[in-house]
Amino acid sequence: MSAGPKGLKINLACAVLAAGLALPAGLGVVLAAEQPSAEQIIKALKPAGVTRGLTASPAEAARNADEARFVDTLRNRTTRSLTTAERETIVSIAQKKPSIDLEVNFEYNSATIASKAQTQVTALGQALSSADLKGRTIIVAGHTDTKGGESFNQGLSERRADAVKRFLSEKYGIDASNLVTVGYGKTRLKNSSDPFSSENRRVQVINMSDK
Repeated sequence: MSAGPKGLKINLACAVLAAGLALPAGLGVVLAAEQPSAEQIIKALKPAGVTRGLTASPAEAARNADEARFVDTLRNRTTRSLTTAERETIVSIAQKKPSIDLEVNFEYNSATIASKAQTQVTALGQALSSADLKGRTIIVAGHTDTKGGESFNQGLSERRADAVKRFLSEKYGIDASNLVTVGYGKTRLKNSSDPFSSENRRVQVINMSDK
């Protein structure tokens, strides 16, 4: 199945929603053995500053308004209620949003966050409850590797995303309506050349807010 006894390692990559999406120029990748700190997570998720003197074209402004309305419809939705089309729309919008990949450890074949993952999810909670990110609309996306069937992995990715959401809401008081969970199962591999790689077993966190 998706996760072996060793669980999932930690890996950092900014502005990535799925395999095949480019990393922003100038941003590196933290070694897999390292765990991103709260400060690193904040830096990865903070929107880039708007350059003075630049204004959006009418078409771009309309597109941004449509995306904002779509994101607003995701609030208070259950993971399983999202359609395939909605999941793909999230992928498209997230290409332009700040994001971080966290390969969070879970118990074997379950959505229970492992004890060894407490440091990482704690750092995430500290980051999302900081003044820089508090109140933002955040996507928590679950991914698996290719071990196991499609239906099993889809459900597992959804349950793991939901587990992270519950932790953030219960332990850090983050408004649940600001945390949108989505599962992609094994459909969006980060490392398609090694479909069983731990890189593919991850929880992605995307800041969908522009400010």
